[in-house]
Amino acid sequence: MSAFIQQLPALIGVVIGALGSYLASTRGDQARFRREQAARWEERRLAAYADYARVLKKSVTLTYRIAAHLGNDPHPHPLSPEEAAPHLADATDARDPVGEALLMLGTADVVEKAREWVVVVMEMEGFLRAQTRNPEAWSAMLERQRAAREGYYAAVRRDLALPPGHSGEWQLAPTRTP
Repeated sequence: MSAFIQQLPALIGVVIGALGSYLASTRGDQARFRREQAARWEERRLAAYADYARVLKKSVTLTYRIAAHLGNDPHPHPLSPEEAAPHLADATDARDPVGEALLMLGTADVVEKAREWVVVVMEMEGFLRAQTRNPEAWSAMLERQRAAREGYYAAVRRDLALPPGHSGEWQLAPTRTP
């Protein structure tokens, strides 16, 4: 029995070492799982944010084209309200599912900024449904839409811890006439 007693500290050391190794590997696995899960959700949020912006931008582009037909916008490819109606309906229908994904995955700040942006887009659509011909009012609406879009993108960048991005306003070089 004295041989067992002499080896008992070594045996206890082995048991404690095995238990410590098990606990360390378990904690490491849990931390890795949490990191991977957070990365997966972040990717899904980015996809939902990008899908929402893409679908809403489609509506915005259609409004530019309709506004050009009515003489409110200089867009080079005017589209009559009658021709645009099915495209506008498709774009509006596409907003619902991506909006639901945004509500499910987005932070409160991003969802609020998305709401602000879509409200301006809906006002633009209403302005055009009334076939209003007022370039100054249209221009003011465009500025509000651009500011709302920029607010949405800034909220997305904050949520995803991305650096500040471009405002999205492009300054076109003046065209030269010979």
